[in-house]
Amino acid sequence: MLKDTLEAGRTLADGALERLLPPVTQHPVSIHKAMRHSVFAGGKRLRPILCMEAGRMVAGSLPAGIEDLGAALEMLHTYSLIHDDLPALDNDDLRRGRPTCHKAFGEAIAILAGDALQTQAYEVLSRLRCRAEARVRIIEEIARGTGTIDGMIGGQVVDLEAEHTKPDLQMLEYIHRSKTAALITASVVSGGLYSGGNDGDVSRLRSFGHSIGLAFQIVDDVLDVTQTSEQLGKTAGKDTAAEKATYPALFGIEESVKKADALVDTALKALESFGLRAETLKSLAHFLVERKK
Repeated sequence: MLKDTLEAGRTLADGALERLLPPVTQHPVSIHKAMRHSVFAGGKRLRPILCMEAGRMVAGSLPAGIEDLGAALEMLHTYSLIHDDLPALDNDDLRRGRPTCHKAFGEAIAILAGDALQTQAYEVLSRLRCRAEARVRIIEEIARGTGTIDGMIGGQVVDLEAEHTKPDLQMLEYIHRSKTAALITASVVSGGLYSGGNDGDVSRLRSFGHSIGLAFQIVDDVLDVTQTSEQLGKTAGKDTAAEKATYPALFGIEESVKKADALVDTALKALESFGLRAETLKSLAHFLVERKK
């Protein structure tokens, strides 16, 4: 059952994060408290789970140590959320139902906590228990997925610059593919690389990641205008208030949902050659567009 997969993956990722992050008693305690405040705020661990299930699909069983790769991905995702919530960016007070990092610890410590999670992630990646060549390719893949050229930071920049404008589809798709889909794609591709996947496996995982990553963000846009802050665990309606570039703003809710569903269909086709081993990843793709928060 998918519910069991999600729970087992979350538990495995949380265990790795607990082991790899400095304890709150480690000097200087303020930064480690802030890092853990955001990392252990109740995230679904979707990126680690996608990574681990991609690795399981390629290898036929869960590869030893892949949870450390998943933990590093979650650290990078959390760093991006801490910085995204800052007053200079999205200026949000709520994340996963808890005060955002800068609200709990102040802006200076929040900025440094995000920086620290990023550097901690790359320290973890440098010690992954896989072939050296795979380790280098994983680090390159993730660095590119979080960078400025078609990566997360580039997407965040264009997202900021597009506020209060009338974006076209090309700009909107660039923002979503870069800001959100790039790290999701890096998650599944890195899982395949860790498991010894060949170039064909990596190519198919990349296609899958591109499609589900964009679908995930479209659903996020829809939820922002259809759910409450209590349901989402973050401030609802922020995109509309900031006149953000979103799919519902450009196409409406119904058409946006149709586009997300079509992207999932494309993602599933990319995994057909894996046969029954792809069933869990396919179920995860459906989950990403059927979720309510």
